[in-house]
Amino acid sequence: MTKQTNHIKNLILSALCLAIAMYLPFLTGQIQTIGNMLCPMHIPVFLCAYICGWKWAAAVGLVSPLLRYAAFGMPPIMPIGLGMAFEMMTYGIVAGLLYKILPKKMVNIYVSLIISMIAGRIVWGIARLVIAGVAAGEFTWQMFISGALLTAVPGIILHIILIPIIVIALRKAKLID
Repeated sequence: MTKQTNHIKNLILSALCLAIAMYLPFLTGQIQTIGNMLCPMHIPVFLCAYICGWKWAAAVGLVSPLLRYAAFGMPPIMPIGLGMAFEMMTYGIVAGLLYKILPKKMVNIYVSLIISMIAGRIVWGIARLVIAGVAAGEFTWQMFISGALLTAVPGIILHIILIPIIVIALRKAKLID
C-alpha cells in the first residue's frame, strides 16, 4: 500500500470514528446517568488509536467533544467538553503509541488500553484543575476521584471488555496490522 493510499484510508477511517463518537451518545443519552457512566465517546477514539495510529486518534479525541458541542450543545463546553477533549486526545496518543511500540501480543492491547486510560484520566484532572483556576471555579480531590474513577467504573469495565474484542476481531480478519 502506498503512503498516499494509507493516508487516505486513515483519513476515511478517522472520519468514521469521529462520526461514531458523535452518534454513540445518542444511544445512551436517553438515560443521562447511564450515558455519562459508559463514556460512549471514548470507544471510537480508542479504536481509532488501534486502527489508524496515535496522530489520527489524537485528532479525533481532541475534536469529538468540541464538534459535538457545536452541533448538539452537549457536552457543555465548560468545563466538561474541554476537559474531555484533552482526556480523549491523551487516550489516542498513549494507546496508539503503545500499540505501535509494544509487541503485537494480545496482552499488550490490554496494557496499552489500561495505561492510556490512566494517563487520560490524569490529564483530564489536570485540565479540569486549570479550567477551574482560570474560570475561578472549584475542582477538589473528591471531584477528581468521583469523576475519574467512581462514576466511570461502568465505562472502564465496558472499554476493557469491548475494545480488545473488537481489535482482536479486526486483526483476525486482517483488517488491521
